[in-house]
Amino acid sequence: MTTPQQAPLWNIANILTMVRIALVPVFIWFLLLDTAGTEEAFAAENGPWRWAAAGVFAAAMITDKIDGDLARARNLVTDFGKIADPIADKLLIGAGLVMLSLLGELHWWVTIVILVREISVTVLRMAVIRYGVMPASRGGKLKTVLQSAGLQLMLLPLVVIAPWLADIAFWIMDLAAVVTVVTGVDYLISALRMRAAALRSRGD
Repeated sequence: MTTPQQAPLWNIANILTMVRIALVPVFIWFLLLDTAGTEEAFAAENGPWRWAAAGVFAAAMITDKIDGDLARARNLVTDFGKIADPIADKLLIGAGLVMLSLLGELHWWVTIVILVREISVTVLRMAVIRYGVMPASRGGKLKTVLQSAGLQLMLLPLVVIAPWLADIAFWIMDLAAVVTVVTGVDYLISALRMRAAALRSRGD
């Protein structure tokens, strides 16, 4: 009986994940450049660097879709990718949440709720890694889609495009916060079940 070949660590899917992580400081820097030296909030929200930041965020989120598809299609799924991929998402989305809150464009309670959940789930993953790797669930993926969609809308110069998009962005972010909390509880239950199953297996 042949053993399935282990996917190499440095494959295209994992490299794209690392690229996404590398884009986080670039994204933050563009937002800072957009606000540096401006005297009016309108100018800060609609300068060329704001467009650049929105573009970098969109490109980074596209790599998330591409690396996942590549990993599954080419059998490049690795334990490193299962851990690094959600961490890359959390770094990018976390940076967007904090920066928008610092700019006064997003309520801090939304940022705090989402960040506390994301950090808690990451710590939980590390705590139960001895029992197995917890991949992203469907609810977790929905959470990421809502967060990224809401942030993308908020990053775009909404005053220039269409003011009503701002209301949609806020509603999406509120919904994302709710889904974030619900999926966080689901991850906790899954971690407890994984631990219990591993302990039962060791007992047998």
